[in-house]
This record gives sequence, structure tokens and C-alpha cells, in this order.
Amino acid sequence: MSEDAFLDLPAHRLRYRIDGAADDARAPWLVFSNSLGTDIGMWAPQAAALAGPFRVLRVDTRGHGGSTAAAPPYSLADLGGDVLALMDALGIARAHFCGLSIGGLTGQWLGVHAGDRFDRIVVCATAAKIGTAESWEARIAAVRDRGLAQLTGATAERWFTPGFRDAQEALVAGILDTFTTVDPAGYAGCCVALAGADLRTDIARIANPLLAISGDNDPVCTPADLQFIADGVKAGRHVSLPGRHIVNLESAQAFNAELLGFLAC
Repeated sequence: MSEDAFLDLPAHRLRYRIDGAADDARAPWLVFSNSLGTDIGMWAPQAAALAGPFRVLRVDTRGHGGSTAAAPPYSLADLGGDVLALMDALGIARAHFCGLSIGGLTGQWLGVHAGDRFDRIVVCATAAKIGTAESWEARIAAVRDRGLAQLTGATAERWFTPGFRDAQEALVAGILDTFTTVDPAGYAGCCVALAGADLRTDIARIANPLLAISGDNDPVCTPADLQFIADGVKAGRHVSLPGRHIVNLESAQAFNAELLGFLAC
């Protein structure tokens, strides 16, 4: 199966996609959770590389891609609950997890509150606390006043290095086109979740083996932020790869190698 499917929940609908041998009970599940402002398409290089040994499950965060927006505001518990609801609906008892940015915060929340449902957890370009409440309130106001399309220039600078933007114009343009189609209510709701998220103390409860991956030139979530997570959990490791915030695309080959090596342990 490699086509869109949907799960209807009481307040919203989740879009997901399964790549690989969905019926092969021997293959472990691997769940991917996207960053703020993207959708399941951001994980295309990972799905292509890992769909053989894993049953890859990609899900759009509520309000992103093909997932509708429940009435905001949201919390990390809401976002983590969406992942668990989808796993329950698909009969997935346990899985590996990989999330980037807000997806990485969701992964940390799942490790704290539902660690028994997961084997290995990978968190990328994220932090135990991202930004401040004031910075997220300013972002919400900017989206309300100017819309997402007016933020694409600053977003491109945060997400990709100049060299990658020049070398991969079509790929970057596609990612930014997706950014402009995100439901503003869903985007704002996720900003509220980010504003209220602070897991700096709670991550000590994560017992799952955890890999933290940073972009070495990420201005949003620095390598130090990912090292903090790796040091704060019971069994963590940090690796830094060339790139900025969307490091899974900018260093796709190296990212896939790290992911495969970690999940095969």
C-alpha cells in the first residue's frame, strides 16, 4: 500500500500513508511525524529507503496536508493522542518512531507518556522546549495578519542552507508550496502546542533508546538542543549532520544511514 488513507476521529480527520509490506507481520512498524508547516511528503526519501525492512507509516499532523484541523488550541497531548489513535485503529501494538521539529516534540511526549508502545525513538531538529510563548504568539499574529504565503522567504532561510536552496530549487519550491497550503487554524493550533511545551524535566523518564539528529547549521533547534535531549534521557545518542532545520532532506543519504543503523541495533 502506498496511497493516501484516512482515519475519522470525533473532531477531525487524519491522513496517513503506508509504504512497504503492510501485511508482513515480521516487519516492524516505523511511524514518521512531520514538522510544523509540512506534510507526509517531507519523508519521501526516508519512505523510499526504509519501506523494505519496515512497514512505514507516515501521518499528517492535524491541520497539515490532508489532515483536517480540529478546533484549536492544541497541546502535545492532543498531537501524541492522534498518533496513538491511529496506531490503535491500525492494530499496531508497538512501533519505532521518528519525528522532526514539532514531530520530535511529539515523539518526546510519547516516550514520556506511552513509552511502552514504542521501541526506538528518533527525534530530529527539535528541542525539549522550542522558542518562547512570546515568539509563538508573534508567529500566530503574523499568520493571522499576513497569511502563510508571506512567510515563505523567512521559512526557506530557516529550513535550508543557501547552497541547498540553489542546488535543489524544485524540491525546496515544492516544500514551500506545501507550507502555503497548511490550514491557518491548524498551524496556529500547533503553535499554541509549541508555546506550552516544556519537556526539559520530563524527558528523564524516557527509557526507550533514543537517537537525536541535528542539522549542524540549524538556527531553530541547534545541535546543543539535541545534545540536551540525548543527555537527558536514559539511553540517548546525538549525531549532527550537514544542513539546517529540514535536515532529513538536506542530508538525506546520511540521515537514512543513521536511521537504519540505529533501528537495526
